[in-house]
Amino acid sequence: MAGLQLTLAPGWHTYWRAPGDAGIPPHFDWSGSENLSAVQVHWPTPEVFDLNGMRSIGYVDQIVLPIELTTTGTGPVHLRGQIDIGVCDEVCVPASLTIDTTLPADGPRSPNLAAALVDQPMTEAEAHVGPVTCQTEPTDDGLRLTTRISVPQMGDAETVVIEAGDPRVWVSEPTVNRNGDTLRATADLVQVDGDAFALNRSAVRITVLGSHSAVDIQGCTGG
Repeated sequence: MAGLQLTLAPGWHTYWRAPGDAGIPPHFDWSGSENLSAVQVHWPTPEVFDLNGMRSIGYVDQIVLPIELTTTGTGPVHLRGQIDIGVCDEVCVPASLTIDTTLPADGPRSPNLAAALVDQPMTEAEAHVGPVTCQTEPTDDGLRLTTRISVPQMGDAETVVIEAGDPRVWVSEPTVNRNGDTLRATADLVQVDGDAFALNRSAVRITVLGSHSAVDIQGCTGG
């Protein structure tokens, strides 16, 4: 487990994996690395911003991204790659970061990295999530997806983020309402090239960001 620490200038923020309509999604390219077969980024719970009337989701000040590295063998990892991110204040600009470093097989424990791992959204079991259903109906240019999530309230304000599991499918900002322990969110899905597409419900990822807690939900049923 490694950590990427980003320190931002005062007033600036960068983006979560699903940045919202006003954001720039981060992109990672680890080609050229040695003794590395897979990389998984673990995302700490982000904040929700309003930028010129549009929702964006990300981080301010300083963020540590835990990066889980799967090696092809024993010994150190030579991590080489490029990270493209967006940073914003009143305007948004792209930034490119080059990584070229050797990580030892065993390193000291990092309190900042440990804190970032703890700061991830809760799992479904930790948040006592019950049934999660997804129903679809056709629209002129795609699908309308309605999710119903059985989950205790996560605070006075709750933001729902829906990811289709396919980077070629754009998902609108959902409309959200709650009735007791049932959270309902409806969003439109459009294939960015205008092509027809099928929705894999097991690949749908739903994140509920509340004012005091958050939960990461993978998949839904068609009930």
